Amino acid sequence: MKPAKQLRKQYVNEKYPVVILRFEDGHEIHIPKGEGRVFDCWFGEKVIILAVWDPTSSDRELVERRPADAFDNEKPA
Repeated sequence: MKPAKQLRKQYVNEKYPVVILRFEDGHEIHIPKGEGRVFDCWFGEKVIILAVWDPTSSDRELVERRPADAFDNEKPA
């Protein structure tokens, strides 16, 4: 059996005050509006994208469940 392929992807938050990317292993990346992040993930992994409208609240809105390979590839600097 082949090991899972590690991917280097990116996400830019252009719409929500804050976006949280939640990965299957439980870690999260918080991305403020107008910013982007590059991250490592695994082929086949599902990433949950959550919107935070009010930072003083614990409410999160599900935006999408996206396979890791559907994110944009990291763009060279």
